[in-house]
Amino acid sequence: MLLQGKGVLQLQNKVKKFMMSNIVPLVMIVLIILIAPLSGLSSNYLIQEMILRLSRNSFLVLSLIIPVVAGMGLNFGIVLGAMAGQIGLIMITDWHIVGVQGLFLAMIISIPVAILLGVVGGSILNRAKGKEMITSIIMGFFINGVYQLVVLYGMGNIIPMGNNKIVLSRGYGIRNAIDLKGVRRSFDTLLNLKIGAFEIPVFTILIVVALCFFIVWFRSTKLGQDMRAVGQDMEVAKAAGIAIERTRILSIVISTVLASIGQIIFLQNIGTMNTYNSHEQIGMFSIAAILIGGATASKASIPNALVGIVLFHLIFVISPRAGKELVGSAQIGEFFRVFVSYGIIAMALVLHQWRREKERQAERKKMLEMQLGRGGV
Repeated sequence: MLLQGKGVLQLQNKVKKFMMSNIVPLVMIVLIILIAPLSGLSSNYLIQEMILRLSRNSFLVLSLIIPVVAGMGLNFGIVLGAMAGQIGLIMITDWHIVGVQGLFLAMIISIPVAILLGVVGGSILNRAKGKEMITSIIMGFFINGVYQLVVLYGMGNIIPMGNNKIVLSRGYGIRNAIDLKGVRRSFDTLLNLKIGAFEIPVFTILIVVALCFFIVWFRSTKLGQDMRAVGQDMEVAKAAGIAIERTRILSIVISTVLASIGQIIFLQNIGTMNTYNSHEQIGMFSIAAILIGGATASKASIPNALVGIVLFHLIFVISPRAGKELVGSAQIGEFFRVFVSYGIIAMALVLHQWRREKERQAERKKMLEMQLGRGGV
């Protein structure tokens, strides 16, 4: 009976631990189950949307993982990479380079810009240890101002632009919206597979799979192990001879470069680029997605990213229709989407801090018990 009671207690503790570790995705699943029938959308439509959105958003969300491994939290600064990607797309549109080769050239152009921004961003974050997330938000606003200055006044004045269709009538500055018809869905249609009613962008998915393998491989490399050591304890890592600041900067550089490629993949699927706004919500929505998947500010994985994208975008798709069917206004659904985006980030960060406090209390209690035991001996 005693053993049976102990087994039940262990099971209860495991269930409790699982519930607390996955409370955010569990809440979202319950929410989706409740509101999905209200939307009236067919399962075929939802599956096709999820396939499309997984291929479109995965690269951006996966770019968040490496800074988390390095102990830098959730990198809101991926907007810097998104800006670099958009600069690459502006240049290929100006040069009339279309198709897959145009997208690859946009990536080649964006990578040096992303590396530069990543080094700047990483250097700033090194001066704000322990406050990386809020600093990366403010840094995104600052670099956004620089980006707007370059695009609105530099392009056409300092940087020659020959395509009048994307330049403002005054002769310099880029128009608010750019039609990416030359590269629209170039990756998605390169290797397209149709299974029944579902259209699968195989080539784009293969790019995402390649990134997943890269992350798994990278974490096993010397640099990846150094990042993990820095993320776990900077003082111990420093004592082990690891260049902490350089390692942290490299994690931000890699994340920024990946985000620049991810933004190009994202926008080639959309087919239109809002020059001054397309990058602004990238960080917020990507972080909301990975948190919904069960990640925290100190732990994130590939399954967290992929599950989070599905759950987050299911809410995105069904909430406006559910709002319209329930109260006759799709705008209610839009408000709900914004609430979910910001609310989930706040809830996940509060829960993360609460769990850290509980873990610290448990460690202190354990150390106190050990000290008392030694005193008794």
